[in-house]
Amino acid sequence: MSSSATFHQLWPTLLMEAEIPGCEPANAALLQLIESLEQENSDLTTDYLAGDFLARRNPAVHWLQACLNKTVFDYFDHLDMGYPINWSLHGWPNVNRTGDYHDPHNHPHAYLSGTYYVRVPDGPATIGSRKDVRSGCIGFYDPRGAANMTAIRRDPNIEAEFTVRPRAGLILLWPAFLQHFVHPNLCEEPRISVSFNVMLKWSDEYLPDQG
Repeated sequence: MSSSATFHQLWPTLLMEAEIPGCEPANAALLQLIESLEQENSDLTTDYLAGDFLARRNPAVHWLQACLNKTVFDYFDHLDMGYPINWSLHGWPNVNRTGDYHDPHNHPHAYLSGTYYVRVPDGPATIGSRKDVRSGCIGFYDPRGAANMTAIRRDPNIEAEFTVRPRAGLILLWPAFLQHFVHPNLCEEPRISVSFNVMLKWSDEYLPDQG
């Protein structure tokens, strides 16, 4: 007896990684700008609502803004939604010194969120020696609570956390609802990045057709 089966891969969560070639000169300029801004405001990393870093009139910032917009375009192009999507960006710098981390969180009031890595420590962690130490990594959590509870060997749901080890010149982009956690920086060198949100400019075309 023959039978047919249909398999549905339900509710995917799209996470995008994009390497930016030739980023070194812009990263050097961004690093200098962010370090000078932190000297003026020691709460630069946590004071992310005070202003928009990406709105600054600076050649390196303009370069970064163009790279981020291209990445957002590629993300939507991959989804193949079939209509134009308009958005705006809001960004802020992060300076993570030794021991700094970010609690698990998501980004309300945004459609997508992301991070661009300006400088990442090259050497191994100088604190801690356990195998599970992931200094400065970013972890993303399965939005389906406890979906891994009954996972068995080779089950794709076995890991509740997906971890990315950052590198300079990398852009990450993900749905803003996704819980993520920045592991403590256990190196002596600061890890510097620019986080950003993607806010949609409303259009009636965004209204979904639901049966």
